[in-house]
Amino acid sequence: MKNISSVDAVLNYLPFIAASSLYGLLNFPLNGVISLFVLLILLLSVVSAVHHAEVIAHKVGEPYGTLVLGLAVTIIETSLLISILLSSSEKVSSLPRDTIYATVMIICNGVVGLCLLIGGMHHKEQYFKIEGTGPGFAALATLSVLVLIMPLYTVSSTEGTYTNSQLLFVAISSLLLWIIFTFIQTVRHRDYFLPESSTSDESNHATPPSIGAASISFVLLMISLVSVVGLAKLLSPSIETLVIKYQAPKAVVGIVIALIVLLPETWAALRAAKADRLQTSMNLAIGSALASMGLTIPLIIASSVFFNFNLNLGLEMKDVVLLGLSFLVGAITLGSGRTNVMQGAIHLVLFVTFLFLTLVP
Repeated sequence: MKNISSVDAVLNYLPFIAASSLYGLLNFPLNGVISLFVLLILLLSVVSAVHHAEVIAHKVGEPYGTLVLGLAVTIIETSLLISILLSSSEKVSSLPRDTIYATVMIICNGVVGLCLLIGGMHHKEQYFKIEGTGPGFAALATLSVLVLIMPLYTVSSTEGTYTNSQLLFVAISSLLLWIIFTFIQTVRHRDYFLPESSTSDESNHATPPSIGAASISFVLLMISLVSVVGLAKLLSPSIETLVIKYQAPKAVVGIVIALIVLLPETWAALRAAKADRLQTSMNLAIGSALASMGLTIPLIIASSVFFNFNLNLGLEMKDVVLLGLSFLVGAITLGSGRTNVMQGAIHLVLFVTFLFLTLVP
């Protein structure tokens, strides 16, 4: 018990260490050593965020626990994107497109692929409820086409962009679909998203934390997530410098932002898959991607209209093909609610293809 208590104590102090480091480095020029220190603190913040999210999830139960983490990460990701957009001198920005596309590909292929692979290696076959995951996956496919592909084919504005009225329609549609999905997930059909009891999951037998402990974990979760995003923003100039130095495509910046912001959810999803709670992994993955589309897009659109900067949302054709293939494969591999390592390997091949074709278009 002493070891557990000492680990918990360290995880409770980590958010304050990360926040203090962030505050101290705000006006400090970063070099190679300082950048590595920032990266280390960022990773420790992710560890802390996942721990406190799991404490909250154990208290409130599924699917509310995964919803808390997904909402928190999505809102802070949106704040990071808006702050970068407002500090940029460019009048037309493709950063939201690159980040959202990267988020969808990372979750649908990277996170899902790793969860299926790790879960299959430990448990051979795993199951989840298609009644909940299927509609969420369909909503994600719909919003992805509406946001990232349709701008290539509308004729009221230049290719890849929407007019203000079209942006408003997309924002309302995205928000409504997310609200309806959340209502289904938490009220109308909550049983579709509840994981089956697993004897390999030790949390099933642990005593739920008190209200006070869960409240403290919620505060520490917020501090950890703010620190993750703040430290990621501190690292962004170093990332952009490396992109320019090695003449990599600008889309790499969006991928790095998405990878960093999704770290807490990814780790939590992988831990759940290893513990034979694939339903929780699917809740985190699909719910996070849908929240990213349903919340980030309306807020980004509102900011673009209010602050008068244009959004380039349309993908390149190679990305359109890869996105369509991802949803087609996902419909096949996730259509039965029964998974194994082969399905995970297929998704991971698509994820590696996405990364490779971004670097070597």
